[in-house]
Amino acid sequence: MWSFLKRRTLTQWILVGMVAGVVLGWAAPEVGQSLQPLSTLFLRAIKSIIVPLVFATLVVGISGHGDDLRKVGRLAVRAVIYFEVVTTLALVVSLVMVNALRPGVGVALGGAAAAAPAAEAKTTLATILQHIVPQSFFEAAAANEVLQVVFWSILFGLALTQVRGRPREVVVEFCGGLAEVMFKFTAIVMKFAPIGVGAALAFTVGHGGLRVLASLGALILTLYAALAVFVLAVLLPVILLTRVPLAAFVRAIKEPALIAFSTASSEAALPLAMERIEQMGVPRRIVAFVIPVGYTFNLDGSTLYLGVASIFVAQAAGVHLGLGQQLLMMLTLMLTSKGVAGVPRAAIVILAATVAQFNLPVEAVAVVFGVDQLMDMARTAINVVGNGLAACVMARWEGEFVPPEASV
Repeated sequence: MWSFLKRRTLTQWILVGMVAGVVLGWAAPEVGQSLQPLSTLFLRAIKSIIVPLVFATLVVGISGHGDDLRKVGRLAVRAVIYFEVVTTLALVVSLVMVNALRPGVGVALGGAAAAAPAAEAKTTLATILQHIVPQSFFEAAAANEVLQVVFWSILFGLALTQVRGRPREVVVEFCGGLAEVMFKFTAIVMKFAPIGVGAALAFTVGHGGLRVLASLGALILTLYAALAVFVLAVLLPVILLTRVPLAAFVRAIKEPALIAFSTASSEAALPLAMERIEQMGVPRRIVAFVIPVGYTFNLDGSTLYLGVASIFVAQAAGVHLGLGQQLLMMLTLMLTSKGVAGVPRAAIVILAATVAQFNLPVEAVAVVFGVDQLMDMARTAINVVGNGLAACVMARWEGEFVPPEASV
């Protein structure tokens, strides 16, 4: 029996934890809710890894180029173009699916008891640019502001390329050692993943009950269907066109995606996603740049969710939006959804801001907020899958993708 248990993979144990959590939350809601501290401990341990890992891998990746900094600029341009194309396609898919299935028709808004987050301040390009630059690296690190840490680390790495001699070697060796330690740290924390994941689902089901699956089922099914279409119509063709090994990619991304789905937290999956994609054959410098930056600029799942939910609100409110208005709303969502990945329930806040801007009833967002947890799980998993694929695509374009079997 012990030998059988030891042979089970982390993915299998996570699936067991997910099923056990749902069953426990349904059968004993109070016990399920009492397990929230276990989930919190797991998430806090994961988040403690992010800043040192991102900082160390970025600095080593950039400083390792020496004087050839054109690779860094080229990678950044290619990544941003790719991010914008894919997120645009995500909005197109959301627009087609929500207009075809019309999940908001017939939904009553009067019974919404939950309070939707208020859209107190509109996100603009100016606020996004101000948010990128940290006024203190340590403040950004303490708040887990990934985009600010990435920006500061890039500048630090560029400055390090201009240093010569022993000082540069010492810093590069330190960061390289720090990165190796953090990957080992990640492996240790992941052993706790099945327990943390199971506790998270037990709390969710214990708190809301299985009835959340029936409430607003049409909206949930529309989102899941749209995400499935996006994977098959966008991500899969990207994999085939760029010749990314499909089986290897699925093996690499399945565990990070499961963690993201069960915890509804992209940050919880970030360290493991970086480790798995690097093991797949993507150079560390590309992984360290593309995946953290993608967590702000390449939120495919969240972008698609915003498209579906915004038109759902209009349908539920009985407001007809023409094609031009819908396209303008999608453009607004594309711009306002950038730079807010670190904000809890950021997507629902952006949704509230957008519907208010288009004179739709903000109260309708409360209907969406009631089942947001179920939709958050799916969109977060797709965010992780999309960012992992983006790193593989960038490695292909840079001519640096080397699968393990090829290197042997």
